[in-house]
Amino acid sequence: MNFLFHMLLSGDDDQLLIGNFMGDFVKGSLRDRFPPRIRQGVQLHRWIDSFAEQHRLFRQSRYSLSPQYGLYRGIMVDLFYDYFLVNSWSAWTDEPFGAFLVRTRTVIEGNQQTLPPELQPLLAVIFNELLPSYGTREGIGRAFARMSRRIARPNPLNGCEIELSLHHATLQQDFQAFTPDLFSFVDQQLRSMRD
Repeated sequence: MNFLFHMLLSGDDDQLLIGNFMGDFVKGSLRDRFPPRIRQGVQLHRWIDSFAEQHRLFRQSRYSLSPQYGLYRGIMVDLFYDYFLVNSWSAWTDEPFGAFLVRTRTVIEGNQQTLPPELQPLLAVIFNELLPSYGTREGIGRAFARMSRRIARPNPLNGCEIELSLHHATLQQDFQAFTPDLFSFVDQQLRSMRD
């Protein structure tokens, strides 16, 4: 999953949010690298990604996209699901989207030194440009274009938001059925962390 889903699934636990937010930038064993609750957030991030990759609806979404995108289809579905998340935001949380972005940005920027060095300079782009634009196809397109430039090897991501238009109904249906399963899975994981 992409940033937004991970952030929302952290609930109102600041330390869990920090770990979940930076999960893609933390590789290898966690051991004692971070405070316990941040470590749990990174672990939760990994569990969420694994759950999504193995879920039949997420895979169904991935395979509904053109085969020309190959392994990039998973990345595409991540962002497409964030698009649907923003556009159905009130179905998943009572906190308004704008207030959520302000709250989470305040927490994450307040703990910037805890974040991996390569993530720190991206915060302004993530909160000023990317997340606020995820509710539009144009915004998703800009995110893909940016991602395409950051990948060293040639890739098909620039312009791939066309697939969102071509498969909108199918992807939205998969998202709506997948998301309750994801929330239920995260709830189970959070309960097991507390036990």
